[in-house]
Amino acid sequence: MNYNEALNYIISKQSLGIMPGLDRIKQLLEKMGNPQEDYRIIHIAGTNGKGTVAATIANTLTQYGVKAGLFSSPWVTDYREQIQIDNAFISEADFADYVEKYKDNACSEFEFLTAIMYKYFSDKKVDYAVVECGMGGLEDATNVETENISVITSVALDHTAFLGDTIEEIAYQKAGIIKENGICVLSPNSDCEHIFEKVCKEKKAELIKFKRNCNAAINNLHVAEYVINHIIGEVDVSLVGLPARKEKIGNVLLDGGHNADAARFLAESISDETAVIGMMADKDIDAYLSIVAPKCKKIITTKPDNPRAIPAKDLKKLAQKYCRDVIAIDNPLEAVSQKDVTLICGSFFLARDVRYDLIKSNGLS
Repeated sequence: MNYNEALNYIISKQSLGIMPGLDRIKQLLEKMGNPQEDYRIIHIAGTNGKGTVAATIANTLTQYGVKAGLFSSPWVTDYREQIQIDNAFISEADFADYVEKYKDNACSEFEFLTAIMYKYFSDKKVDYAVVECGMGGLEDATNVETENISVITSVALDHTAFLGDTIEEIAYQKAGIIKENGICVLSPNSDCEHIFEKVCKEKKAELIKFKRNCNAAINNLHVAEYVINHIIGEVDVSLVGLPARKEKIGNVLLDGGHNADAARFLAESISDETAVIGMMADKDIDAYLSIVAPKCKKIITTKPDNPRAIPAKDLKKLAQKYCRDVIAIDNPLEAVSQKDVTLICGSFFLARDVRYDLIKSNGLS
């Protein structure tokens, strides 16, 4: 099996959809020898900011000589970016080998990818694995280790069909990664901190909390700094910039955030934009648009290349509640090629569709 065959095989598992629960991945990990127990794990849950915090922790550990694995999703530039060691993607050959060896299983795409990650990190003998939850925490495929340092970034409404439709219910799911007698590092979450306090008390875990800062980036930095200082002592820490997280490419700001909390963070940096917006139909689209769209003088709605995406014409109708000048262009690449576009936002899938061409058109490739 070559890399393209392996990639097509694992992507074909998307048809299974989201499958909460841990039985399938635990059975596969058992066959692998439970590799998740072979190194220390920093487990990160949260609605927004967890990718940045995860990358910052892993990158800083690597800088100071700690062999660090990083598991983070979704991917934007390359499928393999989800599994890294010391800032290097898993090789195409290694990826194909792991898929070939363990392909006959009933796991979903994310479960299979997660199991490959744990085995790869074990075989490569990492010191720490920084593991970002896919969704929630309690029943997320990553929640299989017995010990960890757990990290919770900001909590907001998202994936409500799976996690619950209140902040408290979602917080309880995120708190599911907290382990007995462990450490939980919590970003300011005034609406649900009592949930984490209760779970930590029940599990006799130490809870580290921070005072709220009006800047989400500073909150994320404080959380990452604590974890890094706990492991290697006090060192200088800078947040890592990630693709499609308020990423500036030429004159265009590219952001994949898709919920109201992410919209508020984005809104801090935008004004009078010509925006291309594409979103998944299962998101709280109105909540997102109510924050972002009023800061746009023109909106071009489009449809990312994903079966869950809302059609451009339907998104246009919703956006017109908040912006007078809205047009629909189905093809994302055609949409972003329109005159004076300064913002592309609403979905990591949209970012994935257009980022390469955006970089190329700006002479940055």
